[in-house]
Amino acid sequence: MRWLFLQDKKRRWSLSRRQATLLGAFFTPFILMTAYFIYRQMAPFGSSSLLTVDLGQQYIDFFAYLRRAILHDPSSIFYSFANGLGGEMLGTWAYYLLSPLNWLLLLCPGASLTTGVFFLTVFKYGLAGLTFGWLLDKTTAQSGLKLVTFATAYALMGWSIANQLNIMWLDAAYLLPLIFYGLYLLMHSGKWRTYVIWLTIMLVVNYYMAYMICLFMILAFIWLAVDRFTTWKTLLLQTGKFALTSIVSGLLAAFILLPTWWSLAQSKAQYTVTTFKWKFEFFPPKMLAKFFMGSFNFDQMPSGTANLFIGAIALLGSIFFFSDRRVRLRSRLTAGMLTIFLALSLCVQPLDLLWHAGQFPVWYPYRFSFIVSFWLIWLAARTLTDDFQPGWLAIAIATLLIAAGGAYVALNLKAFKFLQMNQVLLGLFFVVLALALTTLPMKTHWIYPLTFFVIGLTEFSANAFMSLNNISYVSQGEYGNYTNELQQLVTKVQQRDSGAYRIGKTFLRTKGDAFQTGYNGGGVFSSVLTKTTPTFYGNIGNPDGDGFVAYTNGTLVTDSLLNMKYYFQQKELSGALSGSSLLPAATNAADLADYQKIGSDHWATTYRNPYALPMGYAANSQILRLKNKTADPAQYQANWLAALTGNPADQKLYMAQNFNQVTFQNINQQTKITGAVLQKKNLLKPAKITLTFVPQDNDAYYLTFGSTVNPDNANFVLNGKALNQYKTYRNTIMVSAADHDQGQPMKLTIQLKKGSLWLDNFTLYRLDTHRFQSAVTQLKTQPWHLTKHTSRYFKGTVTSQRSGQVLNTSIPYSQGWHATVNGRPAKTFKTVGMFTAVKLPKGNNTVTLAYWPPLLNVGILISLGTLITLTGGWYLYHRRH
Repeated sequence: MRWLFLQDKKRRWSLSRRQATLLGAFFTPFILMTAYFIYRQMAPFGSSSLLTVDLGQQYIDFFAYLRRAILHDPSSIFYSFANGLGGEMLGTWAYYLLSPLNWLLLLCPGASLTTGVFFLTVFKYGLAGLTFGWLLDKTTAQSGLKLVTFATAYALMGWSIANQLNIMWLDAAYLLPLIFYGLYLLMHSGKWRTYVIWLTIMLVVNYYMAYMICLFMILAFIWLAVDRFTTWKTLLLQTGKFALTSIVSGLLAAFILLPTWWSLAQSKAQYTVTTFKWKFEFFPPKMLAKFFMGSFNFDQMPSGTANLFIGAIALLGSIFFFSDRRVRLRSRLTAGMLTIFLALSLCVQPLDLLWHAGQFPVWYPYRFSFIVSFWLIWLAARTLTDDFQPGWLAIAIATLLIAAGGAYVALNLKAFKFLQMNQVLLGLFFVVLALALTTLPMKTHWIYPLTFFVIGLTEFSANAFMSLNNISYVSQGEYGNYTNELQQLVTKVQQRDSGAYRIGKTFLRTKGDAFQTGYNGGGVFSSVLTKTTPTFYGNIGNPDGDGFVAYTNGTLVTDSLLNMKYYFQQKELSGALSGSSLLPAATNAADLADYQKIGSDHWATTYRNPYALPMGYAANSQILRLKNKTADPAQYQANWLAALTGNPADQKLYMAQNFNQVTFQNINQQTKITGAVLQKKNLLKPAKITLTFVPQDNDAYYLTFGSTVNPDNANFVLNGKALNQYKTYRNTIMVSAADHDQGQPMKLTIQLKKGSLWLDNFTLYRLDTHRFQSAVTQLKTQPWHLTKHTSRYFKGTVTSQRSGQVLNTSIPYSQGWHATVNGRPAKTFKTVGMFTAVKLPKGNNTVTLAYWPPLLNVGILISLGTLITLTGGWYLYHRRH
């Protein structure tokens, strides 16, 4: 009896020791990164924040939207008018927001959202260590401090440190070990549930990273199949199980994958590369520099090599794997081929494209390198067990490889701006320590795992410290104060007016400000932005790109047609605060002089736009037939308005004007300004051109700037004040220059920053304000009187005074919008390649528009059907057995 008691006590002690090891795998990276962030004074522990690059310019706005959608506005879950001028949201959820850990953010309102980001980040670091440690516990002989060391190597690998700002990708780091273990279990015992459950979760949480993991699972299956090979029949059964269970995971996730696929077809999928060349993207040995600690800086974000740091111990262990005679030769050879394929994927263009689903990454290259690091660390953990003793030949080969790699990097140090010689020497020093550790014959003494742990932890900490010290962050005040001020402005307007309208502003922190503070805006920065939106913005003279739009260059015409009913403008401070502002200027809007001032605080003024058209109104059916192909945004706007009114005279809404005087300094004289190429006479001296015009009336005046006429090439000053513009635009934009300035000389100075400047599409226009007002008044006579509206549902009445009219809306067109007219389904039409319209019969009409994501119902049915089939099959099987 006493023997049984002691055995039971021993089992309980073993279990608790294992639990302590796994807790160590979680808390070691968690505490290390928490300590570093506290040292950097990240909120809530100081005045800085984790916001940097896309996390500060994009993701933080989506997190604010997530809180608002779940807690305050569930109707915006499927569709939001903060998404540019309006857009579907399931694609956004699928790429950015479906991490189950994001529920933590619900506890962090307003400016405290940065605190949520802090704990979300360190928690994901800890989970990556925990799941990898759990994998090692199940599949290797590692335990104790050595297991914690390998788990920490994985959690703090170079990919995680470099991509922690891409916080939604970190879910892949902690889910990959669980999926891999599921596959391992499937191949070793035939049990499939672990693999199906975790792969399904990954597909739901982030389809993009799941795609990369699925590719790796194919490679991992090949290796496991070779390693476990017994007979061809068994291999065939294993292949069938792998294929079937993978398909089942996809079917279970269909409820999110199908509508996401539809969303991608309208956006990201349209940028897929269809032609490529079989070539190296760079000289492959350049990758070796990324195995050294601290091998990361800001320049590596847009265009660098893969982040591969895993620490000297793991690197050496992965090399020793291929000489480990305890592993079958066929397994080592297969692992070698897999490793070579992964290495080639990091430098060969077609393979790089394969891992990125046929698209070259915009910033953050080689996003799949976490898979390479996972593979190498797992091989190392399988190899560096207590009973492993490398032979002299293996030691010599490993030493030679590392020495050659270190010598290459040291001799070509000038090519690696992220590295210094002290980093190379320090890295080689840790390699020497790792080599001494792995070759020691005595590995059972307690001092060995402790030394193993200390050396590994020191190197991982040094890498995180060196790498992240190269990155600057948004201060908590810069984020919090701006957010609080904008929220106050928005709240005051929404308390005043509960209708359906949009808000514009002349300042900008991010293009997703509307998501951040909950209003219908005009800007967005998203990888799943529908392609029609940037195309439209380029047509009307506003900045656009493949993944963003910024409504910073609105005119009286576009403000009216896009329902920009209210406007915020930052104040120009005087005295000691002159030149500084809580609200950074994004544009100059002289035409706000036409709007009504309705409010003001210390930082900003609020205006009401009297010309803003409602969300919908009866218009001429010519808008359905308009083929607006002009590249001139002024003419594009005029054609658009003329088609709505049916009045051809409105096509002459804008009129080109001449400058009254032009002077040149250190530039050759030009007889024609538009399209002129300005050349410096003396490249060493400043050069500028000054253009003066005197408005003869109080109409609005606008300048058009082609893509070359931008802040990178020149400075622009209007009447002594900087002419602020959003810097990035690839099409011609319209710039507000004057309004209500009759008889006042307007002097524009353009100072060249380079040797020459092409005045591409540089023209001065006058808006015929009287004609514009008449057109707006006409369209306002037949409004869509909304009786109910949410983010995805509109219902109202509209009177069509004559047959053949349409209900024209500024709601972006989508197959997800379904219309009824007087209770009957009606077809929707696309206008100007962007908006939704519905044909109206003559008389009084009740029109509804309701949005539901395409393919969502089909996806739900497939997922439910698969789940019911699996559950029923499992139940029947267990009843029989």
